[in-house]
Amino acid sequence: MPATRRMLLASTAAVLAPRLPALAQAGELRFGALFPLSGPLALLGDECFRGLEMATEERNAAGGVLGRPVRLLRADVTDPSQAGAEARRLATAASDRPVALFGTLDNQLCLAASQAAELAGMPYLELAAPADAVTERGFRHLFRACPRSTDLARAALDALTPLAGRLGLPETSVRLGILYGDGPGPEATAAALEARIREAGLLLSERASYAPQPSEITAAVRRLRVAQAEVVLHAGRGADAVLLFRALQDEGWWPRALIGIGGTYALADTAQAVGPAFEATLVADLPRPEIAPGFAPGMAGFAEAYRRRYGAEMRSGHSAACYCGALLFYDALQRAGGAEPARLRAAILATDVAERGLANGWGARFDERGQNQRALPVVQQWREGRLLTVHPAEAAVAPMLLRPP
Repeated sequence: MPATRRMLLASTAAVLAPRLPALAQAGELRFGALFPLSGPLALLGDECFRGLEMATEERNAAGGVLGRPVRLLRADVTDPSQAGAEARRLATAASDRPVALFGTLDNQLCLAASQAAELAGMPYLELAAPADAVTERGFRHLFRACPRSTDLARAALDALTPLAGRLGLPETSVRLGILYGDGPGPEATAAALEARIREAGLLLSERASYAPQPSEITAAVRRLRVAQAEVVLHAGRGADAVLLFRALQDEGWWPRALIGIGGTYALADTAQAVGPAFEATLVADLPRPEIAPGFAPGMAGFAEAYRRRYGAEMRSGHSAACYCGALLFYDALQRAGGAEPARLRAAILATDVAERGLANGWGARFDERGQNQRALPVVQQWREGRLLTVHPAEAAVAPMLLRPP
């Protein structure tokens, strides 16, 4: 078994082990950590940081990276200009300059911060922002561990096979509707959905966009209703899911199935805000604990470590995703033997972890653009207040159901 995989497979057990005495602060390795820790994305931003924090504490307990303790320089960034400015500040600091930047969850924040880092020649390590555009700019020092919008779109459409069976229709006869908000992430997801629908010969009845305000979403819902969409695929941001369900209730119309892609669809807060109408809503997102152990062999251990560390259950799959991604990058830096960007790039591109090799079921193999090709989204479904994995079959813990009439 490759050394990289052995190290990563052992990582969850290491989190559960007693912590060693704190390492001396001299010679520490600093990493910037840019996330939205206030504002509408604060919960998910904090969940991302917790995953990164757990990976960092684990590495430090095991001796650090390159024999040096790791210290995170946490920064709250809530808009693109702030993200870019903070990245520039850290990347050009005369003292206490980090060796790399972690970020950021949000696509617009990532695009701004990673551009500033690239101009400064500093490695930028994205853990949770999915927009395809992030890795399509030809940057040399940008790497992303999580899935792309294209991957999330593929996972959502792959779920159409069992859905069509439940509807009693051939896949090519199911009327699909794409609903998406403005912004690089939702727009990229919508484009990926449409391309895959056309490629597979599926039936796209309507594609409706909106600005994030009730009147716009209501108008988009009416277009989907007129088109008689049976399965709606929704890519939005922030509170869009809550606004969509209010519009559906106001219109008195429901598709037979609704698949939310990423965003806040996986949050218990969203389910509580929507209420009973959220039952059987499908979510294409990051793996979380309600998943088959054979698909994500380390997830139960990570969830237990999270519970011990924070005294609460995981709030989304973002913590596990950021934990796994951070461990990948720490391991690459260790193998690089130093923080020089060219050596780190070579080590990241040499990473080879088979699928199921990380705690959340992912593997790792980075292409020349810096994108991890083995980050696997799954499809989950809300069932009586719990979000259960229902697709693919090897990850499922429950069958997929249609929403109640």
